[in-house]
Amino acid sequence: MALSSTLSTVSAAAGTEPFDASSLSSWGDWFVGTPLRLVLTALVGLVVLVVLRRMIKSVTDHLASGSLMDRRGLRNLAATGVGTAVLQTNPLAAARRAQRARTIGSVLRSTATLVVGAIVVLMMLDEVGVNIMPLVASAGVAGVALGFGAQSLVKDFLSGMFMLFEDQYGVGDTITVGDVSGTVEAVALRITKVRDSSGTLWYVRNGEILRVGNRTQGWARATVEVGLAVDADLEQARAALTRAGARLTADPVLSTYLQETPRVVGIETLSAAGVTLNIEVRTNPSMQWDVARALREAVRTELSEAGLALAAE
Repeated sequence: MALSSTLSTVSAAAGTEPFDASSLSSWGDWFVGTPLRLVLTALVGLVVLVVLRRMIKSVTDHLASGSLMDRRGLRNLAATGVGTAVLQTNPLAAARRAQRARTIGSVLRSTATLVVGAIVVLMMLDEVGVNIMPLVASAGVAGVALGFGAQSLVKDFLSGMFMLFEDQYGVGDTITVGDVSGTVEAVALRITKVRDSSGTLWYVRNGEILRVGNRTQGWARATVEVGLAVDADLEQARAALTRAGARLTADPVLSTYLQETPRVVGIETLSAAGVTLNIEVRTNPSMQWDVARALREAVRTELSEAGLALAAE
């Protein structure tokens, strides 16, 4: 009775026929008005949100698996040098790509839910006659207050977003951040987890990272310094180091990590204590340490066979 009297009052105020609770026509006219528009608004918002979330999930899943290159329009790119580099079967690169894609996808899905939900709620409130302008103004003021009150948190999230988009580092990379050096174990929007050589796990806030050095991105260089006696035969020493490089190139496993032929750079230092020659080679990321260890073994073997002694320290 209360609902029917309220509807009758509203109908009279609107200049329409009075609401008749016993008439199906009156109920139909009422439902076609505001209630139907509210239902349609909610349904449209739900459909838009589902479509957006599925699109975001589809794109991020393709990015994480690397299958986006199979799409039409990107096959020509996949045939180029850039595409070949992208499609290289590198477990570390695949892991960092997957984590970066899923982190960005999670942020985009949450943002889509928040934006679409806020718009639907405001439209529904406006439909029932609520003045939404004070709400919009209050939301703006609350956003400004939240921005001032959580500046460090916002800074961490923004820095994390840019870091992910720019691919500054990823899981498995060896980086130096301030006085912390180690391997990246996890990358999130707010913090980065770095494990150093002693096993300590460091939690670094992204907003505090002003400069980062990545030692395992793109390519690396393995360098071995060889200290010889000051009166050593340099030509014989060069030949021995060249043979050591050839020994490394002939290795069926390590040779796959080399991007160039090892070369003897020349005399790096010269003093009364001895002379130092360098041999170096460009390698794949994260493999410079294994290659350098194998190169030292090969250098020691070749110097021993050539009868050349290392300089005494």
